[in-house]
Amino acid sequence: MNQDSDRLAEITNFLQISDKLATAGQPTVQQLRAIADAGYETVINLALPTSDGAIANEDQLVQSLGMEYIAIPVNWESPTMADLDEFLQAMEQRQNQKIFVHCAKNMRVSAFIYLYRRLHLNCEHEQAIGDLHKIWKPNETWQNFIDTKLTL
Repeated sequence: MNQDSDRLAEITNFLQISDKLATAGQPTVQQLRAIADAGYETVINLALPTSDGAIANEDQLVQSLGMEYIAIPVNWESPTMADLDEFLQAMEQRQNQKIFVHCAKNMRVSAFIYLYRRLHLNCEHEQAIGDLHKIWKPNETWQNFIDTKLTL
């Protein structure tokens, strides 16, 4: 691994999905610098501003590091289709960019990325679910959310 990869691997629940997509829990200020150094162009944050470890001025910090910052706060207890639709649109608009997506623990993100890969990238279920399960096995709320979107 190179130095950038080593630094990224230190982020809570870091998971490299592809050359252009990685997910994780909440990075620290120093880890946001490592994300920029690794060439990421956009940071998408699905955590609430009140989530564990949230950085109060994350938007300004990310932008000062030369990356675009997108906040889509997703309530842990009640994710909505509007949240997912906003996320899917942001991902589609930046499909040629290197994107880093995070929340507090990479649980919200892993579910949203699973749906993005299944619905927009035509990723095989086994591959997408395998990556989701590297992070967690969704609870009833999140499994119902996933199932509902896949059957619409």
